[in-house]
Amino acid sequence: MDIDLVFKIAAIGIIVAVLNQLLIRSGREDQAMMTTLAGLIVVLSMLVQQISDLFVNIKSLFNL
Repeated sequence: MDIDLVFKIAAIGIIVAVLNQLLIRSGREDQAMMTTLAGLIVVLSMLVQQISDLFVNIKSLFNL
């Protein structure tokens, strides 16, 4: 796992948190929730890709 992945996830988290607070303070709670869900989906898709790569590496390591 690269340290870049950790920084990308942290950056997405910071951006989503700031957008969430801005939208909540302007009275757009629904859009704030959608922004949070979109950030979560982006991060989960990044993690699923990394887990898939991990399984491919393990499979090739053990010649399965």
